[in-house]
Amino acid sequence: MQAELERELIRMIKAGDTRFYEPLVRAYEPSGLRLAVAMMGNAEDAKDALQDAFVKTFNSLHRFDLSRPFGPWFFQILRNQCRDMLRSRKARFKVEPLDDRLEERAEDSELGPEQAHQRTTAKETLWKGLEQIGDEHREILVLKELQGFRYSEIAQILDIPEGTVASRLYHARHALKGALILLGVEYA
Repeated sequence: MQAELERELIRMIKAGDTRFYEPLVRAYEPSGLRLAVAMMGNAEDAKDALQDAFVKTFNSLHRFDLSRPFGPWFFQILRNQCRDMLRSRKARFKVEPLDDRLEERAEDSELGPEQAHQRTTAKETLWKGLEQIGDEHREILVLKELQGFRYSEIAQILDIPEGTVASRLYHARHALKGALILLGVEYA
């Protein structure tokens, strides 16, 4: 969604017309769900976290600074919601079988059976590796590698300097590589 359209929707919501919140929800629901699944480890908890994050975002829109982008602000709220849920249950990230639709991409439908099997196996291995590393490492890898955020956006979401983003990514990639090696994945 274009930044100016987002700002206009938020202006209308702040003016009291709440029906303009739905387009924001629809725009951020797919990527928000992917992030929540990556942080929570299962689709049910992720959906709960996402719904709670949308409610918190709506209730906080009166404080939103229209000169800043909406996306990083929303993802920061979602990230905090996921972390709060994990802490409150004292749960550990544990991957459960995920709905493939959460990770569907256009190019997936063009793959042959062997390539599709290889991609599925690679995804399963990646998720197992992510399960083995700490929350901080997993979180930054998900934001950069799975969600495709730029360093500046990650810095806003995590409320850290961009240089720290680069440093954490380096260490997170190293941790993931170590976890994958322990799982028996070989690197070229």
